[in-house]
Amino acid sequence: MNNKIEYYSVGALLYSPANNIKIAEQIAEERFGKKYSIALCLEDTIDDSMVEDAEKKLVASMEKLYGYAQNRSFYLPKIFIRVRRSGQINDLYKRLGTAAELLTGFIFPKFSTENANGYIDAFTSLNTAGKRIYMMPIFENSSMVNKLDRLNILYELKNTLDLTEESVLNIRVGGNDLCNYFGFRRDKNESIYDISPIADILTDLMTVYGRDYVVSGPVWEYYNGIGWDTGMMNELKIDRRNGFVGKTVIHPNQIEPVNTAYRVLRSDYEDAKAIINWNKKNLVAGSEKSERMNEYKTHYRWAKKIILLSEYYGIVEDTQRYTIAAY
Repeated sequence: MNNKIEYYSVGALLYSPANNIKIAEQIAEERFGKKYSIALCLEDTIDDSMVEDAEKKLVASMEKLYGYAQNRSFYLPKIFIRVRRSGQINDLYKRLGTAAELLTGFIFPKFSTENANGYIDAFTSLNTAGKRIYMMPIFENSSMVNKLDRLNILYELKNTLDLTEESVLNIRVGGNDLCNYFGFRRDKNESIYDISPIADILTDLMTVYGRDYVVSGPVWEYYNGIGWDTGMMNELKIDRRNGFVGKTVIHPNQIEPVNTAYRVLRSDYEDAKAIINWNKKNLVAGSEKSERMNEYKTHYRWAKKIILLSEYYGIVEDTQRYTIAAY
């Protein structure tokens, strides 16, 4: 689904280990600002021997956060749990009890033809008592590397996801996992699109899923030091140019650049409004500023996306979208 505001509102998805015992306080004290989502991770950030302990701490943090939310007002982000196996989905949801009211959904890592049905079956069997819960699969499995098989796999998985399309909030991509299969790592003055094999995978993902789903951009590793923010903004511009919306982030410093990069230009917003509200007999007309052509049939899908982005990220004057000083 890519025609409703909720699918565009994940934005900057901040990863935190599920065993972070300070996370409830950090959220309640608005340490990360007021426009982000959060993923409590039980997979890559947790040692295999510590999973059970991390689950207990995750449940305790959610219960604590629920208690805070009953007694005071603060920005409550969309909260997701990144599981490592399908069996955790129902188990954790039951263990959360009333704190499950805070949960937006589950993230399925290394989504593949081998585990897709297990994840989706567990998800669809949840007893949520009418609460809307979403899923977000991550495409980072080694099967993405084989170019001969990749498109067939992507379309097979799409056919599976299409059966529960409204529950798929975003399609996500594990950029670092994909780079790892080749032994790649980008510098802060490079973007992931400079790595041709990974760029090919991203292109295929967008080609298969981009028409029907919101697809999020891959993580940027750098969060401090000279030039990290300029490099991130450069990659975000390319993300957006290629249709990706939002981005996985691994440090609070990265949240505001994402929110900055996806603000809508005033000129785009005005043109999008004109296209959505088209009442001209001629289906082609000059833009609001008489700078470019607007065509109703050609630009309608673009216009809808621009309006949805503006609702979540806001509008900025044409000269200010990518200015580093803005954040």
